[in-house]
This record gives sequence, C-alpha cells and structure tokens, in this order.
Amino acid sequence: MPKTSARLLSLLSLLQARRDWPGQLLAERLEVSPRTVRRDVDRLRELGYPIAAIKGPDGGYRLGAGMELPPLLFDDDQAVALAVALQTAAVTGAGIEEAAVRALSTVRQVMPARLRHRVDALQVTAVDDAGTRPHPQVAPDVLLTLSAAVRAREVLRFDYVPVSPPGTAAHADPAATAPRRVQPHHLVTRGGRWYLVAWDLDRDDWRTFRVDRITPRTPTGPRFTPRELPGGDVAAFVAGRFKGSDGTGGWPCHGEVILDLPASVVSTYTRDGVVEELGPDRCRLVLGAWSWPGLAASIGRFDADIEVIGPRELKDAFAHLARRYARAAADGPAEPTTPPPSR
Repeated sequence: MPKTSARLLSLLSLLQARRDWPGQLLAERLEVSPRTVRRDVDRLRELGYPIAAIKGPDGGYRLGAGMELPPLLFDDDQAVALAVALQTAAVTGAGIEEAAVRALSTVRQVMPARLRHRVDALQVTAVDDAGTRPHPQVAPDVLLTLSAAVRAREVLRFDYVPVSPPGTAAHADPAATAPRRVQPHHLVTRGGRWYLVAWDLDRDDWRTFRVDRITPRTPTGPRFTPRELPGGDVAAFVAGRFKGSDGTGGWPCHGEVILDLPASVVSTYTRDGVVEELGPDRCRLVLGAWSWPGLAASIGRFDADIEVIGPRELKDAFAHLARRYARAAADGPAEPTTPPPSR
C-alpha cells in the first residue's frame, strides 16, 4: 500500500481526471478499502480542497471547480521538469510559445526562493533541427477540439487541406477537398508536427492526418465504440507508418511527392513510407532511401505522373536520372556524369 502522502496525491490526481468518481472505483484504483478513501477525502478537505459527496446507489466524490483551490505544490524534481517543459515548448509546433513563457513566469513567482533559484539556474535553449523544413504551427484551440473528440469518442468532421499548393489539380478535385468523417483515436506529436490517428469512415481504413491541415467542423457526430488499433500500441503504429519517411528510421535521404495513382495501389508496394489519399486517383507519398538517385528511382517505378514537393535534392536526382535515361534511350555513347550527392 502506498504511503499516505503519495496516496493523497494519487487521489487528487484521479479526482481531477474526471467529473464524478464512484467510491468503490476509487478504492480499486488506489488499491485500498472504501473506508480508507473516505478518510483520505476528509484529509484533502482539511487541506482546503472542495470535494463534494455524490448521493446515489454507488455513492462517490466530485472535485469542485473555482478559484478556491489551494496553490499547487512542487518538489524540486517537479520544478525542474516544469521549467524544462515550458522552455522547450517552442519546438512543439503547438503555437503556445508566448503562453509558455508567461506560464513559466507566473509559476516562478509563486515558487519558494529555493526552488526559484534552481529554476533560474536552468536555462534551456530549444533549437529545432536546422536540416528540416520549418514546422507548421497548430492553433491551440484546434488541438483542444481534436483532443476533446478523442476523449469523448465522438465522430469528428473536418476540412482537410491537400498538400499541393493552391491552384493545382489536387485543390480542384472535389474528392480531395470533401469534408472528412473519422473516428478519432489518438492525437500524437512527432518531430515537431502534430498528427491525428483516426479510422476514416469514408475510406474504411486507418489514416494519419496532419493537424495543421485540419479545420474542425461543429458539431461533432455521434459517439462510437473505439476500434482496436493495429498492433494495439499507438507509438508502434505511428513509428511503423513513418519508418524511413522523415530521416529518423535510418534513411539518410527522404522526400515527398504526389503521384497520380490511388493510395490503395501505392500503399500495396510501399513498406516503409507514408501514403496519404488526396483523391480517387491521387496520393501523397513520403519515402526514404540511401541516396537521392536511389530514392528517385524507387519513386519512378510507379507508372504515373510525379509532382515533387521537396526537397531540392530530390528534384535534382530526377533531373540526373532523366538525362541518363535519355542517353540510354538514344543509344548514344555513354558520357560520364556526376551524380548528385547521396546526402
């Protein structure tokens, strides 16, 4: 059985996690008797926490809301963790940099001098990877809306911006710009970008959506029973979808293109890339390889028109292979060429 102080913190954390808690369920979660739960609730009330008793067959407790809650207390490790988290918020892509700075200043003012000195001594400069493209920012209210739908298990409707620039064929395709209907499963962050893992009701398959391209619609749809995510683990699922596609899976080169092929066809022959449907006959592919010419050749095996989104090295690799293939098709004498760098 945990010590009383640790158990009180656990009880308080549980009461903050949901509105109403049956007493028996609290006892099971804390691995104590209902009588012990009642005593711990009385102790929290003595400390100033407004905990109301709920009448009913099961009985229970509810943590009251308002400004009368006592100030939060942090030990040394928690203070350090909080300072690090707020100072590194600039690279989360959540658009909360200014709010994080203000939050750190507010928390610092109410800390004891001993903890305040420790936090002041911890100066962290969060530097994003200069070798990657700037991460798009996501509005905090969008994150809150998606997170609420995930938690409430409600069907989510949203507009999804195609990856192509405005004016291209993807934006003119009604299927690519039609509102999406999904059963949201998880909201995850990876490499400074936010993604929504969801079951696409219209595509009848799992999809991973870039949150910065999502504009939620209201109201949300009906509640649903969550499906089991392939593999059962969201971290493993997302890692599998992105393996080799962003430079973290061991590939030194990675690029992004749009193919004039259905996503179902491309995904059949793509083991470690990310395939995103843009319409009935168009999809976005993010893929990695050991060299830029190798990546271009791998993408070129698809018998379809290709639009290179980036980076520049991938465009140069396609041009290099085009010259080489043109000479081969002309049956002319082989001329030495200098391939683009492999990294």
